[in-house]
Amino acid sequence: MEQRHNNITGKLVAALALGALLAACVDDVPTTPPPVTDSLTVTIEDMQFTPSQVTIEAGDTLSWVWNDGVMPHNVSGDGFESETQSDGSFSHTFDDPGDFPYVCTLHSGMRGTVTVER
Repeated sequence: MEQRHNNITGKLVAALALGALLAACVDDVPTTPPPVTDSLTVTIEDMQFTPSQVTIEAGDTLSWVWNDGVMPHNVSGDGFESETQSDGSFSHTFDDPGDFPYVCTLHSGMRGTVTVER
């Protein structure tokens, strides 16, 4: 009986160890960037544009909304540029298809892309 108890205890310990190992592996899975969306609003928050990649239709107006406290940012791309501000919003209508990268000129890591489709 004692040997059977030890065998069951050993299997239980092994199962718990395997479970802990698998749980640790899940934490190491790399995160992927947010998916490309068809939202017409980009939020500026936590020193990033969210979503950073947007797909819209030609003729749509995209708005950027500041939500990063007192931290100033701007939106600057080929053919469109906001003022530097820490609140409020900025909108631009994209008439032509193509990819339009943009940045915050104050913070080099803040980048985004607007893809305009017909």
